[in-house]
Order: sequence, then structure tokens, then C-alpha cells
Amino acid sequence: MRYFIQFSYRGSDFHGSQIQPNGVTVQEVLEGAMRTLLRHEVPLTFAGRTDAGVHALKMVAHFDEDAAWDAEVCRTLCHRLNGLLPASIAVRKVWPVRSDAHARYSATSRTYRYFLSTRKEPFLSDRTARVTDTLDFEAMNRAAARMIGTHDFQSFCRSHAASKTTICTVTKAQWSQRLAEDEGLEYTYVFTIRADRFLRNMVRAVVGTLLDVGRGKMTEEDFQAVVDARNRCAAGQSAPAEGLFLSDIEYPKFKI
Repeated sequence: MRYFIQFSYRGSDFHGSQIQPNGVTVQEVLEGAMRTLLRHEVPLTFAGRTDAGVHALKMVAHFDEDAAWDAEVCRTLCHRLNGLLPASIAVRKVWPVRSDAHARYSATSRTYRYFLSTRKEPFLSDRTARVTDTLDFEAMNRAAARMIGTHDFQSFCRSHAASKTTICTVTKAQWSQRLAEDEGLEYTYVFTIRADRFLRNMVRAVVGTLLDVGRGKMTEEDFQAVVDARNRCAAGQSAPAEGLFLSDIEYPKFKI
């Protein structure tokens, strides 16, 4: 039987989502907790990967088990996993899916959000990037709108990334201001971008380049030229990791 598991994590505590030799990762910790409960190895296939310091409000992975679990067993597994996992990882749901459902390849879209503060906020420092410049968000939005559609985004892909293609279809790319529900939020802005797929470091590179537009260092036409160049050296520096969240992953409407 194949199962999907949905979870959230605070990326500042990890060296990325997927197992690597140079630090503690989300996959390592989650697989360790599942191994403790199920008493055997449980390899997880993530819907995607996030770099060190990047957070996830909604990450999905799949795994295979011989047993057929009902809803109560799945709820119990969630509860017991959350009892073992550190505060920086929370399991939201486990549910059975079709045998051909794939956490990565069955996804139809992914959404990232980048949080930016224009003043120092000590209680948001690990979840929001800070800029001290005065930014023209209207110009940034006009430039971001040029990304809508299917384009080659090689200019925003990490060099030497093992991507078979650098073409992505972007359906949303927009800056908005947070509502001032709490002290400090009126200084916080959010960039939301949704696409069928993303390249390594793509969102942070896009945000960093849009910040150059907001600072007046680059025009909307210059931003378009960066996209057309298909050269990472043409784009701006990557924005800091702490402001970035994987916020949603969508799957087909039919039951997977």
C-alpha cells in the first residue's frame, strides 16, 4: 500500500529537506521517527526539496507499507510521530493513495511565499528577510507579471543544477502587503509565486532580482532581458533563505 504524509517544518533548524552528509535534515529526522515506530526502514520520497533555512507550511512525501491502514491507524501514526519529532516538525496527515500516486510527479502545482520586512522585527527574524532600502513594489509587480506563462527560467536556476529542463509554467507572481493585524505586520510584504514546477534556487533568485527592480537598479525591461538571457550571471543575487516558505502543493482533483 502507498501512503501520503503531509507535514510542516521550520527550516532554520535543518540543513535542507533531503538527506545529505554534512548536516541534520528533515528527511533524516522524519525517517528516524518512523523507523522507531514501525521498527523497519521507511524511505520517504518528498514532493520536492528545500535548501537549508527554507521553511515548509505544507510538504508532502510518499512511502510504501505492506499493511492496509484504516483512518484510525493513520491518525494514531500522526499522533505518535508528533510525540517523537522535535518542535520544528509537525505531521498533519497520513492517508492511503493509489499505488501509482507519486508525491513529486503527481503534483500539478506548487506555491512558494517569500516574506519581507522593511523594518527590524526581532520576533520574525528567522521567518522574514529584512531590507533597509525603500522599495517600489508597484514596479516589482509589473516586472513579476512578465513571468506569467511558460518560459525558460535558466537565468534563475542554480549553476550546474541537474535539471532536465529549465522550462516552467508560472500562473501567479505577485507582491502583496500583509494586513496590520498585529504590531509590525504593516511593514511586511509577501511575494507569492505558483508554478507547475520550480528549479533549484529559482524563487530566491527571482526575489533577489525583483529587489533590484524595487531599488531602481533595474527596469522592467531589464528584468525581461534577464529572463530572455537564460544565464544565471544576468540575474541578481539570491535573497536570504529565511524568508522563503513552501506554502502549498496541489494534486489532481480525483482521488490519488
